[in-house]
Amino acid sequence: MSNYTIGIDFGSLSGRAVLVNVATGEEVAQSVLDYPHAVMDETLPSGKKLGVDWALQHPRDYLEVLYGTIPGVLAESGVEKEDVIGIGIDCTACTMLPTLADGTPLCFLPEYEDEPHAYAKLWKHHAAQEYANRLNEAAHVRKEKWIARYGGKISSEWTFPKIWQVLDEAPHIYEKMDRFIEAADWIVWQLTGTEKRSACIAGYKAVWHKKDGYPTDDFFASLDPRLEHVVDEKLARRVYPHDTCAGYLTREMAEKTGLAEGTAVAVANTDAHVCMPAVRIGGPGKVLAIMGTSTCMMLLGEEECAVPGICGYVEDGMLPGFYGYEGGQSCVGDHFAWFVENCVPAEYFEEAQRRGENIHTYMQELAAGLKPGESGLLALDWWNGNRSVLVDVDLTGMMLGMTLRTKPEEMYRALVEATAFGARKIIENFEKNGVRVDEYYAAGGIAEKSAFMMQLYADVIKKKIRISGSPQGPALGAAIYGAVAAGAEKGGYQNVFDAADAMGKLKDTVYTPNPACTDIYDRLYMEYETLHDYFGRGGNDVMKRLKAIKKEMH
Repeated sequence: MSNYTIGIDFGSLSGRAVLVNVATGEEVAQSVLDYPHAVMDETLPSGKKLGVDWALQHPRDYLEVLYGTIPGVLAESGVEKEDVIGIGIDCTACTMLPTLADGTPLCFLPEYEDEPHAYAKLWKHHAAQEYANRLNEAAHVRKEKWIARYGGKISSEWTFPKIWQVLDEAPHIYEKMDRFIEAADWIVWQLTGTEKRSACIAGYKAVWHKKDGYPTDDFFASLDPRLEHVVDEKLARRVYPHDTCAGYLTREMAEKTGLAEGTAVAVANTDAHVCMPAVRIGGPGKVLAIMGTSTCMMLLGEEECAVPGICGYVEDGMLPGFYGYEGGQSCVGDHFAWFVENCVPAEYFEEAQRRGENIHTYMQELAAGLKPGESGLLALDWWNGNRSVLVDVDLTGMMLGMTLRTKPEEMYRALVEATAFGARKIIENFEKNGVRVDEYYAAGGIAEKSAFMMQLYADVIKKKIRISGSPQGPALGAAIYGAVAAGAEKGGYQNVFDAADAMGKLKDTVYTPNPACTDIYDRLYMEYETLHDYFGRGGNDVMKRLKAIKKEMH
């Protein structure tokens, strides 16, 4: 009799579940559900308009994923519910929502349905940048030692800028909410009936430290006296390792999902970090890029190194026994989606349809026919701000070198190259500051589907690239943690390393740098660095001035 676990990955636009054989790692079934409300970045469901840089989600969509995908994989596979020994959850982070003490999201209450601050603030909600700026300034003035662990800047995407925005702009919401909680932790709470927050997510997104805990009450009071006791009043001091069991499936959730009551549920994880065991990374020197709408880049180190401009490093944050370093790019797949939706002529769509191809597949075929540097174009990959190494969401996209002869496929390739240059910048920043990078591992939809992009990346970063063996890397990683939560005595595993050896997988495909291309890309990268520093490090703040004018006109 085989044992199975279910991993559920809550992404930016959809949730997906995989049912995995614990002994072999075989993905027996999968199910995907698109969020009914998608990303709310223009209006609420009522039609109420949102401000600039808002990005919200409806937590009801997360429940719909549980109620839809879990029965879906059970039905597709024919696996009996008693044979499912564990569940693992991962979600985008930092995605925060305000709730009552019993976990009810405020947006579920009729009186708050039309209140933007009552909904979940998605990771790419950047309207809290003002609060991030003020927090960072205060941390440096006070010489807070923890700021160095986060590359010298706390992002507007993270917990405390978001909760400060709620307090300042909607104090009635702040007063009403009993908890301000990560979506991943909230989902686990719904499954088990117990609130247990993930140390991984708290470490990277809420400035929690394994030895020091959170910043002091005095620091928060220096930001705003009303924030003095924010941790005790709205968060939680106690957090739990993500490779442990959070609790067990309640009777109510068992009935709604079709699983057995008492099934083990793992402590929550982030959608990127959870993927490490899925590709069998168990030590330093191997950077893992989860490439989707954005890219998260993760790396293990044996020593503590202060790396400027990264998203942070956390002891035991990715795998136990290592420091987990994180960097990332805010706009990758979103980049290309924006371009085809807004800048590609109708005849390109018609030709793609005639060939029976996706528009991105067709654009990449055309772009692959170009040589590096042939178009004369160079772009910056900041269409959704810069996460690393500048940590500045007020930066915007740019393309240089266009003429009346520029074609869409040339622009498309320039955007792909820009994301590769951005990845190289992050890698070189790690290496410069003492964290070695030997190989590049890639997972996610782009890595799975686009040989063109992966070869281009290898040529730009000048390192071999290996590809995840699963098209659902984060969900597989979540399933691996589900097996650890169940434990060896229930047919799972004693630790994540043993589980990864059995259940993780890589493709045989390896992308090797092409010397004929790397020399050209070295020259283009030098030009990228010039633009990167000129627009990103204060040489010319035109992007920010334009954005300020834009806000004035709204």
